[in-house]
Amino acid sequence: MAGFRSLSSGLRALVPEAFGADPSGERLARIRRSPHFADGVFQNPGGLARTRPSGSALEFAKVFFDRETRPRRVPSGTVPVHPTTVADLAEPPATGLRLTWMGHSSVLAEIDGQRVLFDPVWGERCSPFPFAGPRRLHPVPLPLAALGEVDVVVISHDHYDHLDWPTIKALAGTDTLFAVPLGVGAHLERWGVSEGRVRELDWHEETKVGGLTLTATPARHFCGRGLRNTQHTLWASWVVAGAEHRIYHSGDTGYFDGFREIGAAHGTFDATMIQIGAYSEFWPDIHMTPEEGLRAHLDLQGGEPSGVLLPIHWGTFNLAPHAWAEPGEWTKDAAEAAGQAVALPRPGEPFEPAGKVPAEAWWRGVSAPVVRSWDRAERSPRAASEVREGLDLAGER
Repeated sequence: MAGFRSLSSGLRALVPEAFGADPSGERLARIRRSPHFADGVFQNPGGLARTRPSGSALEFAKVFFDRETRPRRVPSGTVPVHPTTVADLAEPPATGLRLTWMGHSSVLAEIDGQRVLFDPVWGERCSPFPFAGPRRLHPVPLPLAALGEVDVVVISHDHYDHLDWPTIKALAGTDTLFAVPLGVGAHLERWGVSEGRVRELDWHEETKVGGLTLTATPARHFCGRGLRNTQHTLWASWVVAGAEHRIYHSGDTGYFDGFREIGAAHGTFDATMIQIGAYSEFWPDIHMTPEEGLRAHLDLQGGEPSGVLLPIHWGTFNLAPHAWAEPGEWTKDAAEAAGQAVALPRPGEPFEPAGKVPAEAWWRGVSAPVVRSWDRAERSPRAASEVREGLDLAGER
């Protein structure tokens, strides 16, 4: 028995720390009591979602490793990152709300006097290993320490491109709080975050941080980061409401009817941060296309264009077969057709949704031309109204 325990300890020592930890004890008991946990796993809203690529592995490999299209999946030149400085962030936002997209799904939100950092990924790769895995396509806009104090770090789920081990290790030495979905606290505690600084929520639960109310809301996705994926950590989108402003971060999600319910319960929003990248016909249930992302924003806003849509989850890592610039082009085109304000900042470029919203297609200077069927010239006259109504546009599906 002693030899078995010694062997088990030795095997655990070989597991990379970046894998995190499985929930146990009272945390695991709480997970099993969740109304969203059944048959040993968390359940998605809207029924079963395919979490693995559909079709054969050979079909997927042919698309993903195609020699002609692979060059289009990365920028052709240096991405024009905004040189964010401490001075950019030192002055409080004049309108009470400022967003700074740091790339991928990482956003610093300064809202009603407090600072919220969503899905911070400052690592070079979204991977448990420093020598393999998707590598950054642009540098981080500024060092993590240059952000200054953050009141709360919000994590959407435990995938490597959202829960970044080196970033959390760095933040563990600060006083910031963490708001995370059920089960994710096990990873944080293994990496040095004290239990008292973790607010772990099931869907529809909320926590207060100063004058802000943070609510974990449903998403349609999945979890896992180790060799053994136990599906015992939850994924979530997030609503953050202050005295004057409301914002929404989608995390990763497929499109589902729940956006309307979230909007009815918590909206409307001054700004939404919506996943519009890393989509594919191979996994249509767990990521949204730009058109679906726009539809989600409109659902959250009660069906009418309002607030500002900030596209996230694109431009920083090569995670899907689509062209690198395609999410930006498609989002810009679909939003303009719907009459919806969309923010298109360079990584690191702060903006206030109630002020001047960046709208330049900055990626065009460093990408191959993107030609797709959503081009305005190919739309029917009804296309814009169909977007508003939440219907599929011509050419989609």
